[in-house]
Amino acid sequence: MKIVVLVKEVPDTYGDRKLSLETGLADRGASERVLDEIGERALEVALSYADKTPGTEVVVLSMTSEASAATVRKGLAMGAASAVQVVDDGLLGADLGLTAEVLAAALQRTGFDLVIGGNLSTDGSGGVIPAMVAELLGVPSVTALNSIAITDGGISGERASDGATLAVSAPLPAVASITEALPDARFPNFKGIMAAKKKPFETLSLADLGIEPEDHSASRSIIIGLTEKPPRQAGVKITDEGDAGEKLAEFLIQNRLA
Repeated sequence: MKIVVLVKEVPDTYGDRKLSLETGLADRGASERVLDEIGERALEVALSYADKTPGTEVVVLSMTSEASAATVRKGLAMGAASAVQVVDDGLLGADLGLTAEVLAAALQRTGFDLVIGGNLSTDGSGGVIPAMVAELLGVPSVTALNSIAITDGGISGERASDGATLAVSAPLPAVASITEALPDARFPNFKGIMAAKKKPFETLSLADLGIEPEDHSASRSIIIGLTEKPPRQAGVKITDEGDAGEKLAEFLIQNRLA
């Protein structure tokens, strides 16, 4: 079985996150860039299955900038057999639709039995890429899984819903996405880090995928206005002079908090 895991480089969750006021795009140099945690969890699902199932090939796929190669290579250090990275200047500022088209084209070129990704990235938080990719590929999707079971011919799991838990399944080939309810990812060890340097790492362009750059050089949606968040103002301080309770009650009523 060939499992392709969608991974993404994102700004560190615990670092600064800023938008460029000139381009409207995320300033990815504002903090350390890391492999998205939810993508690491998806990779852990694939690697755990591969550990128990001989003959399973795990591939990591990412649409990133050329500078992100080192981050994507972490997936190889964790245990993936190979990596595919789509890099093209025409993808700068790509929206969800364009991203899904490129990933679907890369998956068709690479081949797959199962595609696994995270349900929600920590930067864009679109939450729709796995389903969009499945639609473009013409295969079933099982998304937002809190548990997952993979067999030779299918995939199943549980998805939380309002007031209920849904049991969902689909035959392979298919696309799945998982939530943070799945286990944490393993840490790359020294052996894995050294082995990653020799594993196949393919870099593709839009032309390699049969996509005409001039037709895909810009997002279908763009930011037309952007302002910086105003600085945070000091809060109201209430000094107890025997009437603090009354002042607090008045403040809550005025701000419709009571």
